[in-house]
Amino acid sequence: MTSVPAYAVAGGTATPGEAYTFAVKLDIGDGKRSCSGALVDKQWVLTAASCFADDPKSPKVTEGAPKWKTTATVGRADLTGTGGTVADVTQVVPYAGRDVVMAQLAKPVSGITPVTVASAPPAQGEELKVIGFGRTKTEWVPDKLHAAAFTVDAVQDGKLEITGKSAAVCPGDTGGPALRESGGRVAVVAVNSTSWQGGCLGTDPAETRTGAVDARVDDLGAWVQQVRYRPVFAAAPWAKATHLASGYFTGGSAGGTRHMDMIVRWNDAEVTLYQGADGKDPRHPFAAEYQLAEPPKAGKTSIWQHAKQITGASFGGGTDGLVVRWGDGELTQYTHVDAKGFHGEKQLAKAKNTTWPHATQITAGRYSANQQRDDLLVTWDDGRVTLHPDLVTNGVADKTRKLLVNKNTTWTHAGQISAGEFTGKKTMDLLVRWSDGEATLYPGVDTAGFHGESQLFKPKTDWNDAIVVNAGAFVGNERMHDVLVRRANGTLGIYPALAPGGKPREVKIVG
Repeated sequence: MTSVPAYAVAGGTATPGEAYTFAVKLDIGDGKRSCSGALVDKQWVLTAASCFADDPKSPKVTEGAPKWKTTATVGRADLTGTGGTVADVTQVVPYAGRDVVMAQLAKPVSGITPVTVASAPPAQGEELKVIGFGRTKTEWVPDKLHAAAFTVDAVQDGKLEITGKSAAVCPGDTGGPALRESGGRVAVVAVNSTSWQGGCLGTDPAETRTGAVDARVDDLGAWVQQVRYRPVFAAAPWAKATHLASGYFTGGSAGGTRHMDMIVRWNDAEVTLYQGADGKDPRHPFAAEYQLAEPPKAGKTSIWQHAKQITGASFGGGTDGLVVRWGDGELTQYTHVDAKGFHGEKQLAKAKNTTWPHATQITAGRYSANQQRDDLLVTWDDGRVTLHPDLVTNGVADKTRKLLVNKNTTWTHAGQISAGEFTGKKTMDLLVRWSDGEATLYPGVDTAGFHGESQLFKPKTDWNDAIVVNAGAFVGNERMHDVLVRRANGTLGIYPALAPGGKPREVKIVG
């Protein structure tokens, strides 16, 4: 189809004010361009990338602030009225390889329910409703939102061909949604991209074709969710994050599309689970959040006030779990953790024992022949380092404990430890951030001990202000070799694919 960009729906009917309140009119460059869109979140609009491209025929857009000043009018089917909300677009996030973009508004929209993004693909012959603020048969710049029925002719990878029953997609409809209406529910299936524009005012009268090509979004639900979640994640009080733990708590596995999740314990005892994203953008590794424990109300207490260390672990048979060392020395295993909370609680060491109050740091990894990530490595206040292999079978029994490092004055300075897979050894490595800011990597730790070391950062340099450090599979998802760092000033950064040798690269996530 050699069509042109679909800069209202000719032949469509004007919609009443209460219908399609999620519809958006975009004014780009103070009248340079006009497009349509759909509010899919209180602060995000789903529309076409070609609206913001230098050449609409080649919709390549760079993530960030739009090139031209863009204003969005939401919830105003009649543009001559005063209802709804008007807000500037502050940034655009394109979906690579498709004429789709998410546009962030300067402020959230209130009083309007965003439209849902469809999760089922369109079918050939299916009827969709297309809406937009574009040109009609008789109006160059109409004041009202119009809607018309279209039939799906063909469904392809990333796009679909549609034909208007008695209307066409016209200039100004670009980015407008193609909607599935069923059982009283409405969902966006695609956004307008290109059209023959037959019957649109200003089109050659000889052109009678009413076909169009839309960019599909029914398979972009995870991406939409990830993008809309960005400002929520960034707004969290990261200076108050005291403990981090990684694992596949909400699904996914190494090599899959869903990356590792992260559990955060805050200084007010709240516990939050951050769901890993599907994309590979290190700036945005998480897509949703769930509260696992509330902060205690005034005059009340929470068990999570007493958590001294936490570490993610895998015990088999479902989602990953968590090991917690409490202030009274109790050691607890939660066999599974998911968005609904903690499951399979098992006491590994009783409260008020004489041993575990002397532990200083813990991390769970794959350090033995057992392929589960359930070997617990522990540092102690006298400098000892011990390994407790196979927690599922052995717990932390003394008879199975391995002494890796005897009493000394060096390991008392290990401020943060985290298990990871940075060197490709048969067993996992140990990342240590020391009290003076030095960072050291110990490759292939096993029941026989340490096998060499390499320095990642010198003392009092890059990690001098690193307060919390945690390794996980947050970007590539092939192995646990990405490292999250929460710094003293509350910023959050990630080191994708951290490895010994060369200069580690930090990507800022927050701050």
